[in-house]
This record gives sequence, structure tokens and C-alpha cells, in this order.
Amino acid sequence: MSALPLTGRPSTEVLDDLTARKELDIKWREGRAFSLAYFAGQDVASLAEEAYRRFSGDNGLNPAAFPSLRALNSDVVDVVKGWVGGSPAAAGFLTSGGTESLLMAVKAARDRLFVERGVTKPNVVLPTSAHAAFEKAAHYFGLENRRVAVTDDWRADTAEMANAIDDNTVLLVGSAPQYPQGVIDDIPTIAALARQRGINCHVDACMGGVILSFLKRLGQDIPPWDLSVPGVSSVSIDLHKFGYTAKGASVMIYANKDLRSYQSFITDNWLGGTYGSSGVLGTKSAGPLAAAWAVMQYLGDEGYLRLAKVARNATLELAQGVKNNLDLKLRAEPESTLFSFGASNPAELNIFAVADELWRRGWYVDRQSPPDSLHCTVNAVHFDKVKSFIDDLNKSVKIVKSKSATGESGSYGSVE
Repeated sequence: MSALPLTGRPSTEVLDDLTARKELDIKWREGRAFSLAYFAGQDVASLAEEAYRRFSGDNGLNPAAFPSLRALNSDVVDVVKGWVGGSPAAAGFLTSGGTESLLMAVKAARDRLFVERGVTKPNVVLPTSAHAAFEKAAHYFGLENRRVAVTDDWRADTAEMANAIDDNTVLLVGSAPQYPQGVIDDIPTIAALARQRGINCHVDACMGGVILSFLKRLGQDIPPWDLSVPGVSSVSIDLHKFGYTAKGASVMIYANKDLRSYQSFITDNWLGGTYGSSGVLGTKSAGPLAAAWAVMQYLGDEGYLRLAKVARNATLELAQGVKNNLDLKLRAEPESTLFSFGASNPAELNIFAVADELWRRGWYVDRQSPPDSLHCTVNAVHFDKVKSFIDDLNKSVKIVKSKSATGESGSYGSVE
């Protein structure tokens, strides 16, 4: 068990200790991780870190004391509104990440339908591909999740979603794209179902919210997915993914302020006066907000367009490399910048053992199931890393097959 040192240590020694502790961490700035971290170059990272440092101690709980934060927040939200097809009436809040954004989407739907219709046993209808954070939200806020199987192309089965809706349904969910296989759900049909029922429809675009609009401008055929689709009430977008800002910065954009109002919380039922917050957190560092604003200003529209092209090209190159290996099977063609793949014959190749071998070679990929698969999220840092990764992937497959090696499934997150 660690103990606080009796006397303080020199700052240089402390920082050296931290550096040493990172020695075994994946080298994500070198493009060795296809998950968890995003890197658009040292210039972008250094700016984000400096902006974060300057605002790290400022408290985002109350902008009355820090008026700069209100202006920064407004700037960031306005830009994101444009990315997700928001009208002038659209309104949003920053959150600490995709999980908090999804929690807030569920909370807002629950509260709205309780106020408007008195729904006391609310449920959410969503595909099995929707993010695990929706399970956390249902657990925290007392809703029932009705998971519906996906179709053969991994998209939400909208007909089965329609069958699962009843008078207690408060929210329908679609993803753009969904995380496990990287495909975009049929958002217009899901949103139309919500509109017919007068309930909320949330699009989880934590992965695609930044990059999809740029891919469309680059000529890619992107199906409708955002607030321009009638019936979509909210969209979540993670800036710390393909916005390349510091963690944790996500944004929830609602179609209008009335829908947004159900996310916030206000009380005066204590001796300290009126207390309000826009999300789960009360006190929160302004560092992520400042870093997001700084990176967005630095990259600009042209910068994000360039990074989207780089990431997309790397994605296509990597997907083709997987398809070229007859022992591997792509789960679906990538519609943005993420995809998953498994073994063509699971009886002959344990795909998780391949992940183990890749780790020994200095690469990190996510493991997921069902079905047993490896997952790659490709960002700008990978533009010149794909060939070496494919080479190591092919070597890993051969080694695993020759040894009939097995591996563990691992987990997407941890409670450690």
C-alpha cells in the first residue's frame, strides 16, 4: 500500500518517476494504438496541452466567476452545431465524454416524458450494437433497455425496433456509426418512428460526429444521420476523438432549447442557495473546454478536412490489407474510420491470440464479442503506419495458426 511521503519530493524527481511509470504504456503518439487515443501531430497536441494547463484550475461549474468560459463554450457549441446539421434553434452543452453525453440523452428523455405524459416506467428501444453506456444510463436512472438484434449487415433492425415500442417508450437510439462494426444505422427510419410517437430520438455520433460531415464534403456517400433528419432530437459528439482535442470533451446538441432543458438539474433545496449544473459533474476543470476551443481554432475547417481525408485513406488501406489475408474476415466495409474483423475459420485461428501476438510486437487493438473480433479505430496518426501493422498482422496470424495458440477476450473498459 502506498503512503504519502513524510517530506515532499523534488518536482524533477516526481516528473521523472511519472515518465518511468509510462514506460510500458502503449506508444499511441507513434501510432501503435488503434483505440483509446487520437493524435493529429505534436503541434496539435502541444497546443491542447498548453491551453489545458492555462485553464486547468478554472472551475466550469459557475461561469459567473469565469466569464471567459461562457464565451469559449458558446464558440465550441456553435461550431459543433454546424457539423451536426443543427438549425439556429439548436442548443447544446459540453460534457466530460461520450459516456456522460449518453447518460444525459437518456436522462433528458426520461424527464421529458415524465413531465409531458407522466411516464413512470420508462423504457429505451435500441439495437444490440448501441454503446454499453446506455446500459449504465438505464442502471443509474431506472429505465428498462429493450435491446433489439441487428440485421445481417449489423445495422439496427428498424422493424423489430418498431415492434418493441410501447406507451412507456421514451427514447429510440441509433448510431452514426455504431462502434462494434463501424456501420451507420438507418437514422431516418428510427427518427420517423420517434416522431410518430412524439418521443426522443438520440443519435450516438460520438465516433462520427466530427468526421462524417467532412467525409461527405470529400465526396463520400454518407447516409442521413444528424439533426437535419426530421425526428432526431439530440446528437452526441466526442471532440477528444476525431476533433483531436484533449480528454475529456464531448458535446450534446439538441434540436432546441426546450429539449435541452431536460438535461440540466436545478435545486434550491438546501442551505446554500440555488445550485444548477448542465450534466453529471458539478465542479469541473475548464481545461478540456479551453483545449477544445484552441485546437478547433488552430486546425480550422481546412485542417479538419485534411485530417479526415488522411484518416479515411488509412482506414481503406488497412481494411484492404485485412481482406487480402484469407485467414481474416472483415465484419463490414468501413463507412467512416473504424471497423472490425475476425477469423475466416474460428476453429483454425483464435483471433484473440492474434491480438496477443500483436501486443508483443508493440500494437494495441480492441477485442470484442460476439462475434469474436478485433477492432481498429483509425485516425490521422496511422497514415504511415498501416503497412507495418499489416506486415505484423500477417506474421501474427501465421504464428498463431502454427502454434494453435489461444487468447483471452479481454474487455473494453475496466473497474480497476
